Amino acid sequence: MKGGNNIEIKIIGANCSNGMKLSKMVSRAIEEVDIDNIKVEEVDFAKNKYGISNVPGLVINGKKISEGKVLTVREIKKLLLA
Repeated sequence: MKGGNNIEIKIIGANCSNGMKLSKMVSRAIEEVDIDNIKVEEVDFAKNKYGISNVPGLVINGKKISEGKVLTVREIKKLLLA
């Protein structure tokens, strides 16, 4: 896709089992979309400032996208391409 878009993804609670699953799904989605500037950061649940109370949480460009569930690769790709 376009190289000008910077996308910042934060995975909240990536050290729990579902957080690890979400992290894998995000990685797969990134491999399948043609976007260059994607930065992924894993954030400790205790340090999350996005109002997420159930892990795992997904934040894209500072906006809370989901919490308490593991999104599919398809769902994540849809969000990235929106």
